[in-house]
Amino acid sequence: MTGSTGEDSHVDREPSLPEELLLLGLDPEHGKPLNDPSHLRYGLAGAALAELEWAGRVSEGRGGRISVGSPLPLGDLVLDAALGTLPVSGKDGDVKVKRWVRSTARGIDEVCRQRLEQRDAVRRESRRALGLFRYERLAPGPVDLAGPARARFKGALADGFADPHGRLLGALVSAVHLDRKLVRGHDRRAVRRDLKALAREHWIARAVAAAVFEDEAAVGG
Repeated sequence: MTGSTGEDSHVDREPSLPEELLLLGLDPEHGKPLNDPSHLRYGLAGAALAELEWAGRVSEGRGGRISVGSPLPLGDLVLDAALGTLPVSGKDGDVKVKRWVRSTARGIDEVCRQRLEQRDAVRRESRRALGLFRYERLAPGPVDLAGPARARFKGALADGFADPHGRLLGALVSAVHLDRKLVRGHDRRAVRRDLKALAREHWIARAVAAAVFEDEAAVGG
């Protein structure tokens, strides 16, 4: 949890939940997402929304909607960008969380990349696949935030995701199917079942999982 209320210049703080999820979701060798990029973006949007809930800015409204309690910024680049896309409750009406996740995912992904670049955790590199198709990779920067993020995830995994931050991180990892890449070992099936159960517990993780499911159903159909 960030809980930041000052200017967004404190590069020594721990990554926020969306930053941490992006760090976990990147292939450390190739700098590209380990899972479907669209699904990872949904997770980043959900992670930003969860941080806003922890900060008391939003809460779960009726009918799968987001209720905004306060529009005041937090001084965090990613979270304030997410908060700025939400209508103030009682004025423009509450937005459904799944719809919001879909509509803001790409923008939040971009702001997360900017934030990690500002923190020297990644370097953007433009490449071409087969010499034709341009794509961007996020190469490791001089400040290693990915290693500690993976270590914290392993620690949360070992502790059974006992704290709220770890539980929601595990839920989002499951919702976007990153658990298929991050969970190893002989007991991985049981662990992944537990993570899936976590994803069903929280309203934000459920919405992210629903967006991912819809994409997969559309492709399969």
